[in-house]
This record gives sequence, C-alpha cells and structure tokens, in this order.
Amino acid sequence: MNKFQLTFYKITHWEYWPYAWVYYPIYFVWFYYTVKARTLFFFNAANPSIKNGGMAMESKKEIYDIMPMGSYPKTMVVKPEGDFGGISKQMHDAEMQFPCIAKPDTGMKAYAVEKIANEQELEKYHHKMPFDYLVQEFIPFENEIGIFYIRMPDEENGIISGIVSKEFLSVTGTGLHSILQLIQLNPRYQLQEEVLQKQYGSYLQTILPKDEKFILVPYGSHTRGSKFTDISYQSNPQLVQTINSICTQIQGFYFGRLDIRYANFDELSIGKNFSIIEVNGAGSEPTHIYDPKHSLLFAWKEIIRHWKLLYKISAMNHAKGYPYLNYKQGMEMIKANAERGEVLKGI
Repeated sequence: MNKFQLTFYKITHWEYWPYAWVYYPIYFVWFYYTVKARTLFFFNAANPSIKNGGMAMESKKEIYDIMPMGSYPKTMVVKPEGDFGGISKQMHDAEMQFPCIAKPDTGMKAYAVEKIANEQELEKYHHKMPFDYLVQEFIPFENEIGIFYIRMPDEENGIISGIVSKEFLSVTGTGLHSILQLIQLNPRYQLQEEVLQKQYGSYLQTILPKDEKFILVPYGSHTRGSKFTDISYQSNPQLVQTINSICTQIQGFYFGRLDIRYANFDELSIGKNFSIIEVNGAGSEPTHIYDPKHSLLFAWKEIIRHWKLLYKISAMNHAKGYPYLNYKQGMEMIKANAERGEVLKGI
C-alpha cells in the first residue's frame, strides 16, 4: 500500500484510531463515576496492593513480588547507573540464560520491550535505557493470551470477563521476497515498518526460504502489530478455577488483565505449562475489543462495562478504609506517566 492507502486503511479500521478518538466519546461515563466517588482518581482503591491501583507508574517487579512463586518468569531488576559488568553475574546467580526479555520496570504499551539474544545486545540495551529495567527469562511457549479477571472484595471467587488470543507479528518466507517485501504485503504489518526498520535495519532485506517463519515481534502487543482475537467464549469452569486460585493469592488484587504465555489451552485450563508474563491493574483495557470483527459500539459497551465494575470495586475498598489518590497525587501520576511514555517511545 502507498501512504494514502495506508492512511485510509487506518481510518476505516477503528482498532488503529488514536486513543482520544476511541475514548473521548464515552468519557461522560467515566466522569459520572468520578462524581459519584467525588474524586477523579477513585481507581487507586481498586487494587490496594499495587501503586496507583495499577493505572500508571506502577513497578512490574513489585507486582511480581506479590504473586505466587513459580507463576511468573525469573526476573531481576537492573539499575541504569549500575556497572554492566555485574549484570552477567546477576544472571548467572539467578540461573538465567539468553535469549531473555528486557523491558522497563515502569512502562506502557510495550515501549522499549526487546528480546535480547546475547550479552552484546543486552549491553547495548543497558546503555540506552535511562530507567530501571527488568531482565526476564524468555518463556518459549508459542501462544500468548490475555485474561481479564474481576473479583468483588466481599467475594471469594472472581470471574473472567474477557479473553483475547494474540497472534505475534511474523512473516513466512516465499523464497522470492525479502522480509521487508513480506511486511509490505500486509497493512497490519506495514504500519509497523518504521519501528521494524529501526530494530532490524538491513536484515529486513533477507530473503527467507520458502515456508520458513520469522517472528518479528515475539510478544503479543497490539501497538506492535499483533492481531487480537476475542476467544472469551472459550472460558470454562476449570480455567476460571485456575485463574481464581492464582489471583486470590495476590493480596489486594481485584481488577486487571493477566498476560500469559502457554503451551495449549487445555493445559492452561487445568493449570499446567504456562507463565504469567505480566499483570496489569486498573489501567487494563479489555483487549478482546480489538478483535477486527468487533464494532466500535461493541468496544464502547465493553469499556463501559469494565469501568462500572472498576468503580464498584474501588468504592467497596474505599468503604473499608483504602484511600483514593488526592488531586495532587493524581496529577503528578499523569504528568510522570506522559513524560516517561515520550522517553520510552524514542528508545
């Protein structure tokens, strides 16, 4: 597609619209709940054990620390001002190997998340990252899923309100076309061309053998080109029990999305061969809305449904003594999050 065709494609597919275009038409609902709560920042009480309720500026490592052992990948924190020479020893002591995943400890939208193949790549990442970051073992399971979990504070069991399957950004060789040419054949992929050029450079000129698959982005991020498919219909009692047993062990966690790598759905349902790569709190989107088959009206209904539950949980926890953020704290969070996002986008 040429530039005009690609722009037209984005306009006619709402999943690519800017955040403001999708959310602003329904913000009157959000403000309704802020009036009921008498604060713009009621969400803080939704998950009392997570900074800001998990809306923004929360530490991923601090969330891992309150999760059940073995439910998430091996992870270590690296300080940007630290000597790189000690990182290899840290990895050895933690029994971690390459490839691994490097990502900001406090981040968003998969900005600056990279799969690291060796020590040289990690050193390069270390020198360009200005914030604390995580080095995390790479989970080799081929599938990734997002499960939205909600539990009322006065109930023992929660529910799964949505499930999204994530198809990684990848190309399959023809023996004739370069990786770049294959990217340009698919508008979903072509929208990522600038970022991929920055990441892979001249390697995109490589011609893959016929039927050889190359994963360009090895994690499920909609902003990085993954195709999201709504598979909420596959929820079953075993899966609900598995997810509930994990989430009830995360003290003070009631609302959010678990991003999970897994071998196959049947094993995941019974709690085998999976790893939770990230837990997102109050800022979680019900990402099953981004299935291309869903209309914008469907998305609005789902967002509003989840906002209603977010408010209800927050109000219940507030009644138990958990505070809301005050105005100053909330505005500082918004400012810090915006500033960090701008920096991470450029990395």
